[in-house]
Amino acid sequence: VEKEARGDMARIIRQIEAEAREEGEKRARKLIADAIQRVASEHVSEVTSAVVSLPNEEMKGRIVGRNGRNIRAFEQAAGVDVIVDDTPESVTISCFDSVRREIARRALTRLTLDGRIHPAHIEKIIEDETKAVEKIMAEAGEQAAFEAGVTGLHLEVLRMMGRLKFRTSYGQNQLAHAVEVSKLAGILAAELGANIEIAKTGAFLHDIGKAMDHNQEGTHAMLGAEFCKRYGVHPLIVNAIAAHHHEVEQETVEAVIAESADAISGARPGARREDLEAYIKRIRTLEEMATSFPGVSQAFAIQAGREVRIIVKPEEIDDLSSTRLARDIAKKIEETMQYPGQIKVTVIRETRAVDYAK
Repeated sequence: VEKEARGDMARIIRQIEAEAREEGEKRARKLIADAIQRVASEHVSEVTSAVVSLPNEEMKGRIVGRNGRNIRAFEQAAGVDVIVDDTPESVTISCFDSVRREIARRALTRLTLDGRIHPAHIEKIIEDETKAVEKIMAEAGEQAAFEAGVTGLHLEVLRMMGRLKFRTSYGQNQLAHAVEVSKLAGILAAELGANIEIAKTGAFLHDIGKAMDHNQEGTHAMLGAEFCKRYGVHPLIVNAIAAHHHEVEQETVEAVIAESADAISGARPGARREDLEAYIKRIRTLEEMATSFPGVSQAFAIQAGREVRIIVKPEEIDDLSSTRLARDIAKKIEETMQYPGQIKVTVIRETRAVDYAK
């Protein structure tokens, strides 16, 4: 009777899981929304503002100008917000566009060193710094392509890649990320016998849409693919760019390699900003939570805490109980821990029979 009941229970669990998969999209959206709510405020302040140090407090008055004319002229010309508050000897520049923010930061630094702050001079300095930043971006794009070993790209494509020099995602610089992904893709392609050039170029350009998605509508993968197609990039590379978030079908093994390399670069510990102590504490909590269940022999948190593998004692836990244990641990993690995305729970049950021939 117990065996039948357990069999029915396992069947019910599988049926419920199948229904849950159908509800997966709603759940995924909720998870993303929760994660955004938890990290948005800290993340937004971190990546949308820059602080400019001033030589003295008197400089704040000169930046604001009579009746605020200087600060208004600066904000209008640079397209940013300048926040002058009680913070000693510094002002904050705020803007969602990382390139405009960098131009404003350089211009304001130069104006404070120069000392001549009036509307006509502000416009001239911003114009000069815009040209300087555009040159820096073009050079950065070329340098990144050289480092990644990617050749034959149109100058406009390299210039657009250079914009990623001032773009970050969770503290990870996007241009450095592109170079790293390209190198990883080259290694994977060589091991798998795929086309190394297509894999490396697709991986290098996979996030190019992030350089333009503030200005245009659409996802960064599709924007990047459209842009590269316009400048004569190989169709297979365009597919790798468009498909790296599964918005279109992956047509080649190189597209799969580019996506895998992107995941490796983003997932490795230290790539994205997370307080080390909090990270270690989260990993330890995950392992301790799994080992607290009866019948668990060992538990290992892997993939930077994205998966927990549990090895059970086969004499205490049978196959049906393994399914139930995985569900119970996943439920406990959901109830007691805060984490972005999802954590995979894998229960491993292994039976060994050992005898000796004498």
